[in-house]
Amino acid sequence: MANINDYIDWRGDVPFELSPFNEVDNLILSELVYTDFGGIVPSDFNHTITIAKARQKYFKKNKDSDTSQVSSLKMAPTLMQHMEGSVRFDDILLCGYVNEISKEDQVQFSVMTCILPDDTVYVAYRGTDNSLIGWKEDFNMSFLYETPGQKSAVKYLNDHFKLETRPIRVGGHSKGGNFSVFASAFCKKEIQDKIVAVYSNDGPGFRKEVLETEGYQRILPKVISTLPQDSLVGVLLGNDYTNRFVLSDESGLNQHNGFTWQVKRNGFEFVENQGKSSLIMEDSLKLWLSDLDDEKRKRFVDLLFDALMASGANTTDDFVSNGLKSITESFKLFNDATEEDKKLFMEIFKKLASSIRVSATTRYKEQITANLKGFANKFLESPKEAET
Repeated sequence: MANINDYIDWRGDVPFELSPFNEVDNLILSELVYTDFGGIVPSDFNHTITIAKARQKYFKKNKDSDTSQVSSLKMAPTLMQHMEGSVRFDDILLCGYVNEISKEDQVQFSVMTCILPDDTVYVAYRGTDNSLIGWKEDFNMSFLYETPGQKSAVKYLNDHFKLETRPIRVGGHSKGGNFSVFASAFCKKEIQDKIVAVYSNDGPGFRKEVLETEGYQRILPKVISTLPQDSLVGVLLGNDYTNRFVLSDESGLNQHNGFTWQVKRNGFEFVENQGKSSLIMEDSLKLWLSDLDDEKRKRFVDLLFDALMASGANTTDDFVSNGLKSITESFKLFNDATEEDKKLFMEIFKKLASSIRVSATTRYKEQITANLKGFANKFLESPKEAET
């Protein structure tokens, strides 16, 4: 089984002029932006830094960096160790790095521009990091037409690419995929016309109002959407993409990590069908959200994250490392909530459980029916073979 690090080792000696930019190159840059490049990659576009220099500065600054953990955030820096010195990636220049986290505005936004040797640019939007604010913004998408992070994504393209003459690719993983499509759909038309491809790597979708806009419909033919077979993130909300499903060497939510996606030569190892657990989650969330108005969604999200942040944690790592203390403080805030809020929270949570039960039952009935039909057809064609 091979992943994107293996791909860099295999294909690192093949320049873009011999083997054009592909879907795996896109995922590599979408994962690279998870690296904390603060003080390393220039925030402006007048200065750039090479992959080699960025790697040297990063590991000098982060000598005790733990890259063994299986998450995009922890593993992203390892990409530079493979990219440095390769013909394909060594000449990529990095610039325009932005990293903003604001509790007040409920936004986690990060982006970086990569200037490629094939005379194109790739704008890489980061997905959700480990900040609780970042996760809350994801949930806010269920009731907001436009989040602060999505607005920032549009502004980034409008501010920096009006005079760009090179073809533009835009992409990201997870929420970064959502930002990529949103920014490309709502940026100025003269910029949109320069965009040759938009990559959503297991990125969540949008509210119905977004899907119906002229800008979204214009950019839709340029969107390349890739999800792991058992995707639980890319099936959130709606999209009109032609989704392709890639094989992962993990299961469940762990498949969301792009480092688990399997590659071969210059492409992904795709599978024909979406996994059963992904289909059930997709059906469940649609059923659940269809029964909740925006006000209920907002109150549920506020209650959930107010409780999590009451622990004093700013990140998911903080929450987990504080263990029982985090849970105790969170429950304390929840218990202090009004009876009305507690009742609403439990009501919505029970609806989610019910939606999952209904969706699972429906999907498994469909599978059983399909198996019986298959057996019946096989029996009619060859009774002896069917019996065995």
